Amino acid sequence: MIIRAALPDDVPGMSAVLQPILTGWNSDRLGDTATVLERYVNDPDKIACSVAELDGRIVGFQSLKRATEANPYGVEPGWGIIGTYVALDAGRGGIGSALFAASEQAARAAGLAWIDATIGKDNAKGLSYYRKMGFAPYRDTGTALAHRFQVR
Repeated sequence: MIIRAALPDDVPGMSAVLQPILTGWNSDRLGDTATVLERYVNDPDKIACSVAELDGRIVGFQSLKRATEANPYGVEPGWGIIGTYVALDAGRGGIGSALFAASEQAARAAGLAWIDATIGKDNAKGLSYYRKMGFAPYRDTGTALAHRFQVR
């Protein structure tokens, strides 16, 4: 498995990972290629966006952005905001852990003190993953549990 920075050429593979996940969540969020390019690969607040590639296929990606005043999660400006997506047929193979190692390094290099992961209360896999990575709950939004990770 290779972990590397996401490139515009990766967008179709990233979208192929994201769309089934969003469908499974019954989410109205968009996962098309234009949205993936804008919100992940070319986001102006991006600190890092990494992909996991296995045998030439994108099997996961992780986005780390700097929280701004206008962020939709109510995260303290200046913190990091992270999102992780692993192909439904590729989970439990260390992909998320490898992606987080790259994001943690990028967070440290960017001088972040904290990273937020706001996860839907019904997303048991996401909640378990972030706790495994060392995140701890700190805020309940009603529909989601916000977790934070202290960058050291």
